[in-house]
Parts: sequence; structure tokens; C-alpha cells
Amino acid sequence: MATDLHRQVTTEATATDAVRVAGLTRAFDGRPVIDGLDLTLRAGEFTVLLGRSGCGKSTLLRVLAGLDREIEGTVLVPKRRAVAFQAPRLMPWKRVWRNVLLGLPGKPERAVAESALEEVGLGHRSGAWPKTLSGGEAQRASLARALVREPDLLLLDEPFGALDALTRIKAQHLVAELWQRRGCAVLLVTHDVDEALLLADRVLVMRDGAIAHDTSVPLDRPRSVGTPGFAALRSRLLGELGVEQPAAAPASASAA
Repeated sequence: MATDLHRQVTTEATATDAVRVAGLTRAFDGRPVIDGLDLTLRAGEFTVLLGRSGCGKSTLLRVLAGLDREIEGTVLVPKRRAVAFQAPRLMPWKRVWRNVLLGLPGKPERAVAESALEEVGLGHRSGAWPKTLSGGEAQRASLARALVREPDLLLLDEPFGALDALTRIKAQHLVAELWQRRGCAVLLVTHDVDEALLLADRVLVMRDGAIAHDTSVPLDRPRSVGTPGFAALRSRLLGELGVEQPAAAPASASAA
């Protein structure tokens, strides 16, 4: 079921769409960061949003999360949605399980939090203080806090950006497993093209406040950078991002 973030919403969501955006504009000091953006995200689809810094990716995610309502246009999102940011944003004076329940209506029991923590492999740390967690553990606690809301739309704003390389790989695998298990729509904002292709059903490139490129990722799962077709998709996306590719080395002369 969907709800509007702006009074101009006039349509109803369907079972096949998790998000519908039409003519979305968000300006700061008169300068539009998002400018007439149109977007549909399908239910259960894993979508990754790429783009250069300042192109409006995080602003769009905040609008979809309901954290920014100073908008023009039409936005339709599920009522049940959750967001996880690059910084885990855990309250240091609350134990991990209490952080997971933070903001939930009513008085949910500790078991609800512990179930979500078990799902992300952090059940053994439910009673710990946030300052004792590693970076990867803190990010998993943040994911548990999102999952406990049973979202139909999970919004991830560069959640792996502050992690070291090995922890980042583990976190990517965890998110992929959670998505496959939960079946919710996911929108992940990242700068990492490889990460996008490892995780996504669909990749969007944002430029000048609008979606400039939209492509499906028809690669078999599980994936690696060596998966057939991966390199060609990577090259195409880098081109859309304005990253010049090195010229191919000239072929060696044939032996006489």
C-alpha cells in the first residue's frame, strides 16, 4: 500500500510498482538539484543508483524516505519503508537491541530486535554498547533496525562506504541474501560501479538532476567481476559516468 509525500499525488500504486515519481523537483536556494525527475521502481526489484557527487542521488533517497518534503511533483511510495545510511547513526547511550527498536510504534519486546539481529548475524551482540562494535557490526545493527520495520522498500545510502575492503564484500553478500529472503524492493545509492553490477537487477545513472541512463543487469547470480558480460556492462556504465576508458593496446604483429 502506498502513501503520498506531496499533495499532488493523484494515482494509486499497483502490485507491480513500489515507487512512482513524476516531475519531481527539489531546489536549494533557487537551484534545482532534482529537476523534473520521473522514475518507477518495481516491487521486489534491486535497483542501484549511480552518479557523480552532487548530482542529487542522496536528495532523491531522502525524498523517498520521507525525510525531505520541500518538493514539487508527484511521489508515491510504500507506507512501510526503511532507510540505512553510510553512518550507522546508533545512539551511544542505548544498547544495540534498543537501537534496533528505536522509533518503532508501541512497546515492541526485545525478542523482536533480537530476531532482526540474528538475521544479520549479530544476535550475540544484542546487549552490547554501540561503542564496542566494529564498523561492520555497527552497519549490520543499522540494517537490523531497517529490517525490523518489515519494509516493502529498503533505501540504502552508501551503507558500505566507510567499511574496509573485506568487510565491504561481506556486507554486500549480506544485503544480497537479505533482499533475496525478504523480497522487498531495494534502492541502493553508491559510487561503486562494480558494487552496482554485483548486486543490481537494474542500474540507473543520475545526471543533472534527472535519470540519464537506465539499464537492466541480465547477469546470472551469484556474480563476480569475471562473470561473462560483466566487463562490457562496467565499461558502458563508466562511460555514462564520464570516466574515460584506456585505449586498447594495439594487436601484436603476426609472426612472419
